[in-house]
Amino acid sequence: MPAMAQPLILTATMEKPAFARFDALRRAHFPPERNIVPAHLTLFHHLPGTEADEIGRRLEMVARGTRRLAARVAGLRNLGRGVAFRIDSPALQDLRAALAEAWALWLIPQDRQPFQPHVTVQNKVEPGTAKALYERLLADFTPQAMTIEGLALWRYLGGPWEKLKDYRFR
Repeated sequence: MPAMAQPLILTATMEKPAFARFDALRRAHFPPERNIVPAHLTLFHHLPGTEADEIGRRLEMVARGTRRLAARVAGLRNLGRGVAFRIDSPALQDLRAALAEAWALWLIPQDRQPFQPHVTVQNKVEPGTAKALYERLLADFTPQAMTIEGLALWRYLGGPWEKLKDYRFR
């Protein structure tokens, strides 16, 4: 498949301490053969690669006009076969909604669903393994503030991702 035809993924860029914490948990609890991308907070799972230039222009404009966003690691989600941390951020919700409106014609059904920001630290494991990690993490959980520092655009390569560009907020 030509590179331009491969889909794009848009993620929010977390502050370094939050990213390091989530990525360490992901490395520890994600099946190693499936852990081929770093910890991430996905905004869109599948944007058209053929529109990369237009998407990039909009992201440049958004980044220039956006200050870093306040967010909160608010809780945990048991995914059945994995565990994720819930992220609350009204500002991130608003930003994502504005992008979804601008890109409405391009969105796949998954990206049309209500946005539930999260960072997955475990997936594709047996339900009992997921439940044990969920309970262990929940026992020590305390909500924490974090900052969203920008956006990152990736090209999906059939498994691994290739980072195309970071868009840093002011």
